[in-house]
Amino acid sequence: MTDHPVDLLVLGSGAAGLAAAVAGAAEGLSVLVLEKTEWLGGTSAYSAGTSWIPGHRHQPDPAADLAEARRYLDALVGDRAPRELRESYLRHGPEAIEYFERLGLRFWHSAHVVDYHPDLPGSGVGRALEPHTFDARRLAHFGRVRWPIPEFALFGGTLMVRRREADRLLKVFDGSVRATALALRLGARWVVDRLRHPRGTRLTMGNALVAALYDQLTRRSGGVWFTARTTELTTDAPGRVTGAVVSHRGRLVQVTARRGVVLAGGGFPANPDLRAEHLPSPTPQFTPAAEGATGDTIALARSVGGVLAEPRDDNALWFPSSLGRRKDGSTAVFPHIWDRAKPGIVAVDAAGRRFVDESVSYHRFVRAMYAADAIPAWLVLDARTLRRYGLGMIRPHARRAVLRRYRDQGYLHTADTFEDLAMRTGVDAAGLKRTIAATNRSARTGIDEEFGKGESPYGRQYGDPAHRPHVNLGSIEQPPFSAIEVVPTPLATALGLCTSPDAEVLSASGDPVRGLYACGNDASSMTASEYPGAGCQIGAGLVFGYLAAQHARELPGDRRRG
Repeated sequence: MTDHPVDLLVLGSGAAGLAAAVAGAAEGLSVLVLEKTEWLGGTSAYSAGTSWIPGHRHQPDPAADLAEARRYLDALVGDRAPRELRESYLRHGPEAIEYFERLGLRFWHSAHVVDYHPDLPGSGVGRALEPHTFDARRLAHFGRVRWPIPEFALFGGTLMVRRREADRLLKVFDGSVRATALALRLGARWVVDRLRHPRGTRLTMGNALVAALYDQLTRRSGGVWFTARTTELTTDAPGRVTGAVVSHRGRLVQVTARRGVVLAGGGFPANPDLRAEHLPSPTPQFTPAAEGATGDTIALARSVGGVLAEPRDDNALWFPSSLGRRKDGSTAVFPHIWDRAKPGIVAVDAAGRRFVDESVSYHRFVRAMYAADAIPAWLVLDARTLRRYGLGMIRPHARRAVLRRYRDQGYLHTADTFEDLAMRTGVDAAGLKRTIAATNRSARTGIDEEFGKGESPYGRQYGDPAHRPHVNLGSIEQPPFSAIEVVPTPLATALGLCTSPDAEVLSASGDPVRGLYACGNDASSMTASEYPGAGCQIGAGLVFGYLAAQHARELPGDRRRG
């Protein structure tokens, strides 16, 4: 077995792992990242790449925002997760972001994004940061960056756009000159890119964040091994983690980590057995997470004394997703993040009844599905709404041939009457008709008397500002009527390893497993199974990855690179 010594070894190449690696390299440590798949970025590459960082410098009053965020997390999380973890997150979050900005990462302030529980004290606006677009031509190995979810990009996943750009592009159908100019500019860049690359080099969202971190790592001589599987962690006589045995390129390598090992494998949302063991019933059968997030790294930590945190609630963070089939035959797990808030869309259970304000956050929506036994649920709308806004994998202004293909696949269910739609979906017809009648009354009055859809500032931000009398409330009157089935899917697991405020993995006694760190979804969530706002996972990954590297840098001098 050959030996490969480094200062810091990182298992996993999502935002958390890359943050730890970049921070370590910036502090002068030799760094190696192990990625067990052939793609860089894990689930982070699929995500919006947003970071939820209260008190960041772009807020009008950072100190006041930080104090309010503390109140907010106290109200939302309480004692279901260790207070010292969220205190560390709040205290070091702005510091970590400024650190990465000094290294060269850039963020836009999402000044109007509302927290997911605006009814709680301390909730706020503008705590989210969006990564700048990234020019992948700067990377020597651009092809290693994991492609985005195809349904969240254009031309089969080869052209990425920001969400606000996607909203602007839709105005092409209304004859907008600005939208047309944007489409031409993005299209011209894409055409030039495709002459030399498999996809466009203008990266956005999670792809942009991952690529920017990767760029900073390679600039500082940090290495990444792909298709590298860790078979065991090694320890010395006192029980300190000293490295790992790695299977790479057909041989076993002993990687010695002088400063420590960081686990950032993405939790276990892609592990069917662990989903069945730890997530609620009915057990979700699909996930939009990357296929490598199977809990291997958590098992490695447990083999050397690390322990799982106490299970809390449903142990996951959720998307309601529809399941489709792509042209290549693969299954598409499409997260319904924003479309549910649009006017003229209602969610019903098997009895045809609504069970939630459709415009709440995706996490709260799935919580309501479980609470109401509404699994699966159905999103129902009419022809006018489907044409204007689209739904799920169906984009706005879709051609008839496209709609016919989705109907033939069983993704889209359509009928000319509500009775026939109920029969096709297995929903109670009388209940569905009562729900539609109530929905149409709400559309006329602008008031949802049953669940208050559109009363929350969170829901209103994703409505249609041009729709009257209310941005979130519309009628369902124009046939054919349609429905799409949605099921709970874990975008991430919240149950993970017990860690210290410095991201050290803890043993059953509460003492650190020396030389071992965990961040991202390998660490138990500092908010338990609650979801405070857009980007809380990426934000926590960046912050605790940064803290892990800083702590490893400060280890006693006899373990420094010799």
